[in-house]
Amino acid sequence: MKTSVKGRGAADNPTNRFESIVLEREPEWGDEDPLPKTQFFRDSTRSVLSKNESPDVPFNYSLNPYRGCEHGCIYCYARPTHEYFGLSAGLDFETKIFVKEEAPALLREMFASHRWKPESVAIGGVTDPYQPVEKQLGLTRKCLEVFAEFQNPVMVVTKNKLITRDIDILSKLAQVRAVVCCISITTLTEKVRSVMEPRTSSPDQRLATIRALAQAKIPVGVLVAPVIPGLTDHEIPKIIEAAAESGASFASYVPLRLPMGVGEMFLGWLERHFPDSKLKVMNQIRSMRGGKLNDPNFGSRMQGEGAFAVSIEELFRVACQKADLSQGPMHLSTEFFRRPKPGYSQLDLFNLN
Repeated sequence: MKTSVKGRGAADNPTNRFESIVLEREPEWGDEDPLPKTQFFRDSTRSVLSKNESPDVPFNYSLNPYRGCEHGCIYCYARPTHEYFGLSAGLDFETKIFVKEEAPALLREMFASHRWKPESVAIGGVTDPYQPVEKQLGLTRKCLEVFAEFQNPVMVVTKNKLITRDIDILSKLAQVRAVVCCISITTLTEKVRSVMEPRTSSPDQRLATIRALAQAKIPVGVLVAPVIPGLTDHEIPKIIEAAAESGASFASYVPLRLPMGVGEMFLGWLERHFPDSKLKVMNQIRSMRGGKLNDPNFGSRMQGEGAFAVSIEELFRVACQKADLSQGPMHLSTEFFRRPKPGYSQLDLFNLN
């Protein structure tokens, strides 16, 4: 059995599904690789917004300043995207991060064009916009400055307390009903969090983040995702209750889905960390996914099917009812969208001129 890698979700680099050549370790090389260091690469993409073609996702456009994610969440459905770069969905995904340095400029160019019809954009729908490197690079903050400049609505999803750094900008957007924040909480059990999402903020820090955003009058909710049957599903009522007490005004959830090679990686992770629960978890996942580890079909992929899916849905509904939380994110407004006139300064956003 593969051993864990300190501070990482994956334990190795499974074979890229597009590659026909596989490198395997020779016995004389030793049993372990040195701890992998995170590397950053310039992403020269000229398209900053991704068009969503999924009818079961509540937004048409998403923005992700980073490809790959240092957070290392073992279940992340975005892991297979690294295979398009000739890399692995395993350790490569969390140690080889592509940085879209031109994202703020490209976003401003898009919003300034009269071809852009104002509508909500999601930041963090694929990889987390507040992963650790954001503290140094500030790409997400610069993008938020563009959203505030044009007053275009934005929904931000994160597992990281770093979002509180940008309360000044988020508050400006909140004044024109153009922002909503979703703090993802998978578990309140630190032991589980530390091995499942190794470089994310702790559960207590995420609750504190909800509290800070709510106190700043920024609309904030909790995203219980993914719900892992047999491992974290029983925590739904406590997560909802804790989030509501911290100031969350709405809640959403998504059951675990394991596309492509993520299923085998997750299976290996269970074997390493929760061997006694492995059979129960995998059986319940399959019962929700038509006997498989993943269901790619629109609608059912975001909710699951069968008895366990219904049980989770009911547990979530009752928990929200008790906590007086609405289900699903609030509606954002495009009413105040504007294209600043020539000579406009971003400093005007903060009344510094």
